[in-house]
Amino acid sequence: MTKPFVVGVDAGATSTRVAVHALDGTRLGYGTAGPGNPSAHGVDKAAGAVREALTIALGDLDPGAVRGSVAGVAGQSPAFAQALADLWRATGLPIAPTMVKDVPIAYAAGTGSPDGSLLLSGTGAVAARFAGHEVEAIADGLGWLLGDAGSGFWIGRAGAKAAVEALDRDEPEGELVALVCAHFLGEESWPTARLRADRIVRLAQADHMRLAAVSRLVGKAAENGDRAATAIVEEAARELVATVGRVHRGGPIVLAGSVLTNEGPVRRAVLERLGELAERVETARDGAGAAAWTAARLLDPTAPHAPFTRG
Repeated sequence: MTKPFVVGVDAGATSTRVAVHALDGTRLGYGTAGPGNPSAHGVDKAAGAVREALTIALGDLDPGAVRGSVAGVAGQSPAFAQALADLWRATGLPIAPTMVKDVPIAYAAGTGSPDGSLLLSGTGAVAARFAGHEVEAIADGLGWLLGDAGSGFWIGRAGAKAAVEALDRDEPEGELVALVCAHFLGEESWPTARLRADRIVRLAQADHMRLAAVSRLVGKAAENGDRAATAIVEEAARELVATVGRVHRGGPIVLAGSVLTNEGPVRRAVLERLGELAERVETARDGAGAAAWTAARLLDPTAPHAPFTRG
C-alpha cells in the first residue's frame, strides 16, 4: 500500500521538475521534463511538460494516496491553473495543486526559516523578504527591459555591449570580444571590426534572448582575467547586493538562480559582499522538493525541511 504523499512541482522557463515525497520527507519519485512556464511557452506546452514529469514521478504509486500538491510557477494564469487541475483529475490525483509563485519556492529551496530573504539571479533577478513564510517586501524583478539588475540577461547584455563598443573603436581584441564574436558569428568572416559589430547588433535585436547566454561567456572571460568582463562581474555583484539590501531585515539570505547557485565569479563576488549584511547565507537546492515541503507544511507545520530539499 502506498504511503500518503505530497507532490511538488517546479515549473520553470528551461525545465520542469516534479517531486513526490512521503509526509516525513522520504522521496518516493522524481521526474523531469522540458519548459513549464506558460507565459514563455504557452499553456498547452507547459502543461504537457508537467504531465510528462508527473507521470515519471508517480510511477506505480497509488494516486489516491496524495494528501496535497503545490505547483511553483513563474508565469501563472487562470488558464494554467485549470489545465493543471484537469491534469491532476485525469491522473487520478483527487486534490488539485495549490498554485504559488516561483519566489517562495526558491526561498524554501534554501531554508526552512520562516523569516529571511531571497536573492535570485537567473535570466532575471529579484530579491524578497519573508516573514512567517510569506513575502513581505520585494525589490526589482522588473523584467529584462527596465530592471533585473545583475541578472543573467543584464550580465549578457553588458558583455555584448562591451564587445561591440570595443569592435566599434577597433581596439585590440580581448577574450570577451573573441567569445562574443564566436557566440554570435560562429565561423562567419567579416573584413572589418565595425562590420562584425553591426552584425552582432542586428542578431541581438532579432532575438534579444541570445544576450542571456553571453552571461556565461562573461564569467569565463573574467575567470581568465579579462578586464572588461571582470568589471561587469563586479558591477553585477554590487547591483545584486544592493537589491537584497533594500529588503533584508535579518535571518538567512538564500541565493537562488543559475547565476548564484553555480560556482563562478559572480557568486564569489556576491558572497564576499554579503558578509556584513547576512548572519547566514544559504544556497537554494531542489525546487520541486521545496514545493513538496510547502505542501507538507500546509498539512503539518512541523514537517521537516531537510529531507525534502536535499535531493
